[in-house]
Amino acid sequence: MSIFDKFKRGLEKTRKFVESSVNRIAANLGIFDEDTLDDLEMILISADCGLSASTHLTSVVREDMLKTGDYRKEHVLGILAGEMRAMLSDGRIDLQDGLNVILMIGVNGTGKTTTSGKLAYRYKNQGKKVMLAAADTFRAAAIDQLKVWGERAGVPVLAHAPGADPAAVTFDALQASKARGVDVLILDTAGRLHNKKNLMEELAKINRIIGREAPTANVYSLLVLDATTGQNAVKQAEAFAEVADINGIVLAKLDGNAKGGVALAVTEATDAPVVLAGLGEGIEDLEDFNADLFVRSLLPLPEEL
Repeated sequence: MSIFDKFKRGLEKTRKFVESSVNRIAANLGIFDEDTLDDLEMILISADCGLSASTHLTSVVREDMLKTGDYRKEHVLGILAGEMRAMLSDGRIDLQDGLNVILMIGVNGTGKTTTSGKLAYRYKNQGKKVMLAAADTFRAAAIDQLKVWGERAGVPVLAHAPGADPAAVTFDALQASKARGVDVLILDTAGRLHNKKNLMEELAKINRIIGREAPTANVYSLLVLDATTGQNAVKQAEAFAEVADINGIVLAKLDGNAKGGVALAVTEATDAPVVLAGLGEGIEDLEDFNADLFVRSLLPLPEEL
């Protein structure tokens, strides 16, 4: 299955909703007008694009219609697609020579630990020396799960006992990484949002230790969100953006029941690009996010657009 087909499969539910809704509001004349643009905005909101992104997208379409006088459905969808691509500009995790530390953040249940394992497998296959560290010490299940993914990926996992200090895990993982010449250290951190103050302090402490023990390391914070949860994912993104510097976003579980518009909503909420998409349950089902393929999978576009 091609990457495009994987994206289409993951966004099928949202695409069908958008296509049937657009066809309905433009059915009479095959064109849009001021009234149907309001309907278009509601379609985008219902597709979980979020109020801010939906309002922005509709305003861009309205501006173009006033400027060009072209109200045709195909033209409107083309303008919409172009602005979506611009908002979702492809992001990448750029690894540097030496140690790279990737902090995996996100609430429990989003696919954070699973994504950590898939990412470790990806980098190992690229010839990198990789280590996983279980810094989510508050859930014994998270430690055990990460060990399972480490075995699948064929990479070592550094872990302490449940309840240990995540900062201590981070310290030991950094020392081990330096001693073994590790290229990529992936830290699976805790995701407790019920107390933002504790979460903020914990992440700050982890970052301080990285800054002290590996001052030249390339540090990248990756927020993992469950694409099936729609506006809950947006709220999580907003909450984590308050307590952490987010460099990139992973949309996990983009494989069937995803609420596709959430990609636009979370980039709008965090100013961080979506860099990876989880498009299945297998260890290889983690793909670079592609804005063009995503938009083509989301909107009913003619091939030439």
